[in-house]
Amino acid sequence: MRITQKVRKILSNYEADSIGVKQNLARILMHGKLGGTGKMMILAVDQGFEHGPRAFAMTPAAYDPHYHYQFAIDGGMNAFAAPLGLLETGADTFLGAVPTILKINSGNSLFGNDNAPDQAVTASIDDALRLGCSAIGFTIYPGSDMSYEQIEELRELAAEAKACGLAVIVWSYARGALSKDGETAADIIAYGAHMACELGAHIVKVKLPTAHLEMKSAKSLYEKYVDVSTLSARVKHVVDACFNGRRMVIFSGGESKDVTSVLEDAQAIVAGGGFGSIIGRNFFQRPKAEALSMAHEVVEIFRQKR
Repeated sequence: MRITQKVRKILSNYEADSIGVKQNLARILMHGKLGGTGKMMILAVDQGFEHGPRAFAMTPAAYDPHYHYQFAIDGGMNAFAAPLGLLETGADTFLGAVPTILKINSGNSLFGNDNAPDQAVTASIDDALRLGCSAIGFTIYPGSDMSYEQIEELRELAAEAKACGLAVIVWSYARGALSKDGETAADIIAYGAHMACELGAHIVKVKLPTAHLEMKSAKSLYEKYVDVSTLSARVKHVVDACFNGRRMVIFSGGESKDVTSVLEDAQAIVAGGGFGSIIGRNFFQRPKAEALSMAHEVVEIFRQKR
């Protein structure tokens, strides 16, 4: 695998990591249609665990895990992220075809809104190694009453993963002691992203931030020093919060939206200096031909050719 100068520059920011970790980061960064550009587009399919099989009802072929593996390949993704059971179904069939990320904790929609937001650890580092994964993915909920326990779980799993040469991707979704608007507020998204970096994440996944400001203690500072007037400006602020771009931050596709909105999001991510997108429902809840066409357009935007 020949590594581009752009990817080498990104890897140079991970000064304390082993060659094994950097090799796995390089596998992700060098794979797919965006390979070598420093940008990423990752397919994430954990909605079956999170929301139930109803997530696949509008695209019946998507009940089959092999559909998602093949989509990640056909769509030119940098990597494919999913929970243990889904990855196990195609680990041999798609051996070496696309870097994989084991989503190592998960929640479910039966848990109930009256409980503190939390996820259970559903797989192990040994599972990630057995399946030949390049990275693990772990969700934290800053603001939840369970967040300190999650942070301690992440500390142990991240240390084990790094010792084994695996990269660590942290999904950082603020929940709990916040308003609904606060979960995607510019100050909260930046805080959650920064927290993930402080916890040792190599790659951070967050939602796209809105212009809303949640914390009273931060509002006056933001109004004076931080531009949150446009989505690209808010993306830039989140990148700044990730150690001034020394840690890669990618943005979730979120709930299903029209193609124009997905492409506008991608343009804002590029303009703000983000490293890419991690998309699930906005791909697999569409007819495959339409989803592949949209993936191609996102790639062109990230290549800054559109």
